[in-house]
Amino acid sequence: MAIAAVLPPRDVSTKLNYYAPVGEEAPFQYLYDPPAGSPKHNLGSEAHPVVVHDARGREDEYDLSLDTSGFRFLEHTSVEKDFTDEEKITTVYYKEIEELLKKEVGAKRVFIFDHTIRRAPNSELTPVRGAPRGPVERVHVDQTFQASIARVHHHLGADADRLLKSRFRLINVWRPIGNPVADKPLAVSDWRTLDTEHDLVTVRYIYPDREGGTFGVRYNPNHRWYYLSNQTPEEVTLIKCYDSEVDRARLTPHSAFFDSSSPKDAPRRESIEVRALVFDSQ
Repeated sequence: MAIAAVLPPRDVSTKLNYYAPVGEEAPFQYLYDPPAGSPKHNLGSEAHPVVVHDARGREDEYDLSLDTSGFRFLEHTSVEKDFTDEEKITTVYYKEIEELLKKEVGAKRVFIFDHTIRRAPNSELTPVRGAPRGPVERVHVDQTFQASIARVHHHLGADADRLLKSRFRLINVWRPIGNPVADKPLAVSDWRTLDTEHDLVTVRYIYPDREGGTFGVRYNPNHRWYYLSNQTPEEVTLIKCYDSEVDRARLTPHSAFFDSSSPKDAPRRESIEVRALVFDSQ
């Protein structure tokens, strides 16, 4: 379903923070307190100018879809509005997202393994889990190819080998909370402009009991970026992080970005992202 145009398209000139190496060691990040003497991570960044194109009303013109560009904008209203009750999120909201993914991407089985609420640190709302987390202002992909497959084994155990014989995708569903987004909107990059051999950098994610991985992204002037201006809580962005099919978009780099034209008194961005394993078989 195309998103209706409510304002003229508004492209934004800004800068995005791309990966830059620090030292000689392969990139890593600890997801817990690191061993004594070790830094939390060795990830550097460098800012590069980009234009983030407004996709509102132009999805068909730009041919934006999960299988072409790696992302999609959809209208979807949730019964949940505040996202402060953990139980309601993991029951009511998760169920809504499962049904959305079954309808919109043809999934037969959906397993949601995680979600993140992003709010300003001084938010008056009670954090759902721990301290509030702000928008990620760094170009990245949430999972590497290998880490995506490992997620299936980690979460679905005995069913993993069977499920991985059919098409498998890892999709994030991103939604604003409370207000249309003016502060730190979300930019997504078109898969067709990505050089996977050069641009993607594997970052080890070190947990207390296992390792995962994300992709940092090197700067490439060919990257083409999009966002949905004034995205509302009734609009979601589907972000593909992995696809087992190799003849279509397989992932989507993304990042929050600064829009200097946003009203100075605009509410701080609040959002929820849900991460789902999506299968074409039961």
